[in-house]
Amino acid sequence: MTDKTPVERLTARLLCVTPPDAAQEERMRRFLSQKYGAEVALSIEIDPSLRSGFRLSAGGEVYDWSAEGRLQQFRESVEQRALHGLQDGSIIPLLKSGIQEFKLLATSSEIGTVLSVGDGIAVVEGLEHAAYGEILLFECGVKGMVQDLRRHETGCILFGDDEEIEAGSRVARTGKTAGVPVGEGFLGRVVDALGRPIDGGPEVKPSGYRPIEEPAPGIIERKSVDTPLETGLLAIDAMFPIGRGQRELIIGDRQTGKTAIALDAILNQKGKNVLCIYVAIGQKASSVAQLVENLRKRGALDYCIVVSATAGEEDTMQYIAPYAGCAMAEYFMHEGRDVLIVYDDLSKHAIAYRAMSLLLERAPGREAYPGDVFYLHSRLLERSAHLSDALGGGSMTALPIVETQAGDVSAYIPTNIISITDGQIFLESDLFFAGQRPAVNVGLSVSRVGGAAQTKAMKRATGALRLDLAQYREMEVFTQFSSDLDENTREQLRYGQGLMRMLRQKQYHPLSQHAQVIVLVCAMERLFLNVPDARIAAFRDAMLEHFEQEHPSLCTGLEEDRTLTDERKQQILSIAGDFLDKNAARFGRN
Repeated sequence: MTDKTPVERLTARLLCVTPPDAAQEERMRRFLSQKYGAEVALSIEIDPSLRSGFRLSAGGEVYDWSAEGRLQQFRESVEQRALHGLQDGSIIPLLKSGIQEFKLLATSSEIGTVLSVGDGIAVVEGLEHAAYGEILLFECGVKGMVQDLRRHETGCILFGDDEEIEAGSRVARTGKTAGVPVGEGFLGRVVDALGRPIDGGPEVKPSGYRPIEEPAPGIIERKSVDTPLETGLLAIDAMFPIGRGQRELIIGDRQTGKTAIALDAILNQKGKNVLCIYVAIGQKASSVAQLVENLRKRGALDYCIVVSATAGEEDTMQYIAPYAGCAMAEYFMHEGRDVLIVYDDLSKHAIAYRAMSLLLERAPGREAYPGDVFYLHSRLLERSAHLSDALGGGSMTALPIVETQAGDVSAYIPTNIISITDGQIFLESDLFFAGQRPAVNVGLSVSRVGGAAQTKAMKRATGALRLDLAQYREMEVFTQFSSDLDENTREQLRYGQGLMRMLRQKQYHPLSQHAQVIVLVCAMERLFLNVPDARIAAFRDAMLEHFEQEHPSLCTGLEEDRTLTDERKQQILSIAGDFLDKNAARFGRN
């Protein structure tokens, strides 16, 4: 403990059951005078509720040697031993060693007083040395976290009901930052923002604790993103590939299929040794329950953790939820595992932070958001990384979701997060309502990792798909007012319409790597030109089923070595052409 700045006179308060004698009182005065460098005025009060011992308050600090204080020291000592050495059946030896080796220390705790409380926010005075992000403990048992530091008072957010806290209540520093329990036991579970199970299942035994806020890995600790994380969605894996360790934003208006893309990406990780964490921020509890049931029904919940902070919960819980999910993901990443984390969605997270900041009386800026709202999301998303081999080679891939208003990507929060992430998948309302699912806008979507996160087979099969679609969309706009089109233009439009139909996928039906390669090879060779638009999806599904049943060795080869040789390409085209010829009547060949 560093010495305090000298003051002229210090007022100290001693609560005790039995008054000290003259010698004890003199020792206390000498201790305080040496510690604080001031003349001491000591007031002594009798308090039978202490049961034994005393409680000495001075300079904003409390030395608690009452029965309760000594018990608390012993409890903390045992907890520390349990974290480092408790195994099944060893609780009795642990308690014995704790009792034998326990030493009562003259430690102080800094105590403050609540000035005001309301709406999940408490303003406290007296905590001169509190740090940003530190956990505070109120005398009723509720915990809070420091979020605002001022000259004479401290603003903190509360993790619990504030009804038992009132002006004048005591609050103590803990010296700890907020953390959540982590471990394998959380897989398959639904937890709240503090890591407590809320799915009705048994308590989870954690493997450890991680702080919810932690510096992002540095450049030396990372390696380049070079391994694909396949979503199973042809429109994304072919044109905007996502790599393990990447941050790819999913952005679009309300009800355009943003969560559906994230959910399909999670389902596609089954059997690929990728763990998934889904963070629900500000959503309806019924929506979260439905998503969990979909994961369970399709056998995906076993490798998932769902962190839920619904719209009915406090803004403070919505604020820390993505950081808690990120801490859980970091545990697995540092264990050398690959993790996919979905933040659904960060626009609601920003709104919760704005509400919290305004209650803390921070100065509002653009769109009433505080000036640090960019840092709010950058310090979250930059923790996603592909770690170097020296650190285990684990990865955390982030899919943040942001909701736009009428497609306005130039709004404050969308522009902030676009500048933080490594690309974005923009979902367009007009495409969605026209039946294009997923409704990916080719012009505004981008992956800044690109081909580095694609297999050789996908890279070769994709060809000029994105360019062809962009030309089709542009040509479609210019030709909608013209009825007299030449044959080349009509064929280009048919080709583009066929590509759009080919990219349509039903939800919960992700495609494997070999299926995507087969479809792309056939599409880029214009095989679908001979199939009417309305039957392209049926033809694609039937053709893939034919490949699976009649040519499994080709499918297995594409899946295992992930290369597309000239021989394989010709084999795919030959098989697909024969299949189309044999089923010309079924699929209405022109």
